[in-house]
Amino acid sequence: MLGLIMTIFIKGAPAISFDFIFTPAQSFGSGGGIAYQIIGSLLMVSVAACLVLPIAIGVSIFLSEMVSSPQTRKALLTALLTLNGVPSITFGIFGLIFFVYGLGTGISWFVGSIILAMMMLPTITLSTYQSINSIPTIYRENAYALGFSQAQTIWHVLLPQGFHGAVTGLLIGLARAVGETAPIMFIATAFSGVSTPNSLNEPVSTLPTHILALAQQATNPQALLNGWGAALTLMCMVLIFSLMALIFRYKLQKRHTL
Repeated sequence: MLGLIMTIFIKGAPAISFDFIFTPAQSFGSGGGIAYQIIGSLLMVSVAACLVLPIAIGVSIFLSEMVSSPQTRKALLTALLTLNGVPSITFGIFGLIFFVYGLGTGISWFVGSIILAMMMLPTITLSTYQSINSIPTIYRENAYALGFSQAQTIWHVLLPQGFHGAVTGLLIGLARAVGETAPIMFIATAFSGVSTPNSLNEPVSTLPTHILALAQQATNPQALLNGWGAALTLMCMVLIFSLMALIFRYKLQKRHTL
């Protein structure tokens, strides 16, 4: 892993500059920068996070507090683990068949966000479930002894104590989603000629698809250099999300421990 990171850094660092980060791509990526690709990537994963977080928290609470049968809970957890292991291209094919062809949405960044949210759901749900499930039973017993209802116990006790798991799972899911190419390549993105979308039914350009397009121009030295620069930028975004997950988890755990 260290060798891979160093290779990307050494080959991509010469391309990084203010103009490269903040100017749009030109000539199919061989010129200009990656401004719209960064915007497209952040837009899709941000909307995906907003879509999936309340659903994941709700599913984790349902599993932890409302499913009384161990067999049912085990079956649901197995389903989540299975969904987490589904290849990303399968999500892309589902989105293409169901949304693009079935519902006629066309190439849409919002559909891509929905697919990314589906991919992130197991990671966030399992992380939140483990966090809530690890809360000592005495917390629940004390809340019920004080006259709290189940809804009040969940809202005032379990969610504050277990929210660090949701944050950690969300940021880890974002780190994975921001680097995905296969699930969004045919349903949400365009390789060139797009800018900031003005509606839900427009494509965007993202860093992974931009890197793929530049890799196909390997005989062009400038395109190859821009590809390494885009790869380094993408790697830095993934590292930022991962570090944020560690920092938020530590701070939230420390707060509730105190």
